[in-house]
Amino acid sequence: MEPFSSSEEREQKTEAPVVHKRHGRVAAFTFMLLTLFSGFIGGLFAPRAEQYLSVYFPVLEQEKGAEKQSATMVFTEENVVADLVAKNSPGVVSIVISKDVPKVRSNGNPFGFPFFSPFNAPERSTETEKQRVGSGSGFFVSNDGLIVTNKHVVVDEQAEYTVILADGSEHVAAVLARDPSNDIAVIKIDGADFPSLSLGDSDTIRVGETIIAIGNPLGEFENSVSRGIVSGLKRNLQAGNGRGDSEQLSDIIQVDAAINPGNSGGPLFSLDGKVVGVNVAMAQDATSIGFALPVNQVKRIVEQVRTTGKISFPYMGVRSMTLNDALKKKTNLPFNYGALVVRGDTVTDFAVVPGSPADKAGIVENDIILEINGEKVDEKHGLIFYMGKHNVGEEVTVKLWHKGETKEVKVKLEERQS
Repeated sequence: MEPFSSSEEREQKTEAPVVHKRHGRVAAFTFMLLTLFSGFIGGLFAPRAEQYLSVYFPVLEQEKGAEKQSATMVFTEENVVADLVAKNSPGVVSIVISKDVPKVRSNGNPFGFPFFSPFNAPERSTETEKQRVGSGSGFFVSNDGLIVTNKHVVVDEQAEYTVILADGSEHVAAVLARDPSNDIAVIKIDGADFPSLSLGDSDTIRVGETIIAIGNPLGEFENSVSRGIVSGLKRNLQAGNGRGDSEQLSDIIQVDAAINPGNSGGPLFSLDGKVVGVNVAMAQDATSIGFALPVNQVKRIVEQVRTTGKISFPYMGVRSMTLNDALKKKTNLPFNYGALVVRGDTVTDFAVVPGSPADKAGIVENDIILEINGEKVDEKHGLIFYMGKHNVGEEVTVKLWHKGETKEVKVKLEERQS
């Protein structure tokens, strides 16, 4: 039996699906047209949209890249610093200064009172005992035990110096040389196969560059590491040791890494792991202001000691005073810079030493030495400074004011005899 009772009903039932299929084809066709049209429009405007986004929304992508790059740089630099310290710390040493000092005995206080009383007044003895009186830092520059430090660390000729290595071993040190024109000294311990450090080129460092200092701050925290940047170059200052001694330091490096008492003589590293300076001083009543001698001032000294066992000091053989504005006015001279050649207080204090390099070059009393090899002689860069830049046997060009005229002479430097 058929499911419908009449032909009319059957016709109606069979026509409905046909109408539905027709609408489906129309919808599908319409969808296809819209898709093609959208693709066509998108193809036309996509380059414009990309250009629009690149102009108005580049910051998000740049910020993402900058954050990623910054994180990578920080991570990389931290690894570089850690690796540098691990590699070079064994080449850094602590220096202990010991000296015989009078014993101080106390009579004791039977009552245990904390305040002063006749019972606990100290009594100075005629006996002496060896005590630790100071400390500093240094670093190996040769495998056979040559060590660079500051002159002010080992300036006391009556003291004894002990070098403590990173492994805790102690070695008696001998002072080989103290440079009179720079705060540099070279000492030596016996032995072999010591971990020497590589010396870099201090002329290539730049302000803002990261540097690392390693030393023995306060004489208690050996192989301590501090990190900072180069804050300034070619600084000049008068440095004192607190005992009345002072020295003019020229062309030195300013850093913001922590430099404390006891750091003196320790190395200053660039990130390539080479020594670019020797830590020498800190500013009083200030924070994050430290100073280091450029390593290029040290290389000549190290090479001399390595080859001859001593420092040879070149000299010209003149006694002089450095001119400035006040002396120019007082002496009525035409220059406020230069070294005026003058005699001393006694008849034997010659202005020009007989037979000296200056004497051979024709320099006489009242001449003014204006320049050495084209560089001006002034209060910041005196004759001693320029002598420290040259070796015995070198010839320098001296510009001077001689009897009212300016001229140049050649002076061959000789070794100063102490």
